[in-house]
Amino acid sequence: MTVRNPSRLRLASLRKDVPTAFDYAPDEAALAALRDRLDLLGLRKVRLRGEIAPEGRADWRLTAQLGATVQQPCTVTLEPVTTRIDEPVARLYLAGFRTPSEAETEMPEDDTQEPLPDAIALDALTEEALALALPAFPRHPGAAPFEASAAPPGAAPLDDTASQPSPFAGLADLKRKLDE
Repeated sequence: MTVRNPSRLRLASLRKDVPTAFDYAPDEAALAALRDRLDLLGLRKVRLRGEIAPEGRADWRLTAQLGATVQQPCTVTLEPVTTRIDEPVARLYLAGFRTPSEAETEMPEDDTQEPLPDAIALDALTEEALALALPAFPRHPGAAPFEASAAPPGAAPLDDTASQPSPFAGLADLKRKLDE
């Protein structure tokens, strides 16, 4: 059974003996809203295709492939940079999921686990997966390397090629000044 373009999958309506395939692609209005929320210059060919299958007695496993073509501004020149995204998406929805109660907890090894909802919002899952897959610092192929330097007045700026000053050199200068 394949569900075509659902934005939500109600788990109670799915068969518990076989996987359910899905194919979600946002319509033009949802695509424009998604582009605006993610602050993209362009967004097209967005599709989340996969299946959800029962896992044990009460849990569900979702496996999918996210595809999208995004356009972002170059972090150096602000020229448009087009990137094709093809990412696997996996979630394990657990009926017995327990949210950690402590303020600070370690990240679990399996970061695909989530509490079991009544319905899986494929539109929200698509947005989350796309936001995580976006290049953090897109660069236009012709962009010159970005170099920055800083130094106090009268000092030579440090850069990646210069050797780093020794902390002992600073102490030696201080000792010399104190001795004078």
